[in-house]
Amino acid sequence: MNLIETLTFRINQANLWKKEITLKRNEYLKVEGSIDTNLYYVTEGALRIFLVDEIEEHTIRFGYRNNFIAALDSFIKDSPSPFYIQALKKTNLKVISKTDYISFLKSNIENLQLWDNLLQALILQQLEREIDILTSSPIERYKRVLKRSPQLFQEIPHKHIASYLRMTPETLSRIKKS
Repeated sequence: MNLIETLTFRINQANLWKKEITLKRNEYLKVEGSIDTNLYYVTEGALRIFLVDEIEEHTIRFGYRNNFIAALDSFIKDSPSPFYIQALKKTNLKVISKTDYISFLKSNIENLQLWDNLLQALILQQLEREIDILTSSPIERYKRVLKRSPQLFQEIPHKHIASYLRMTPETLSRIKKS
């Protein structure tokens, strides 16, 4: 089992999911400036986390089936976040509150180590992505994300993948054709 499967299995065993929610396509789970300290598990669908500046939207992460998603800054600091989380298609989520989740982590050192390992993996992924964006050509970024997350191209609209890769949709289309 990988880290996410193991964590999900343990949360299921502990019966910690307090509710399930369904989002319609384009519906927001979280908007800029709000506080959201829940942790979500995607059972169906896909979401994106993004920021908006005065010119455009900047997609920074995706969540899809069998993955966790959260406004991690808000989850950790209990403070407003600049992030939006939006469903890209009909999405079903299981929800666990931060309070219940922290109690779960404190109940067992293995749970805490699992969470620590998951956060380390997330940090390394984000660093790898940041290096890619700063130092790699659009073609290299495309190839790396295709290798790392091939399911992305089945789950996510291309305009959002282009935003994630910091290129125009037209550039992504040209790269895919070549």
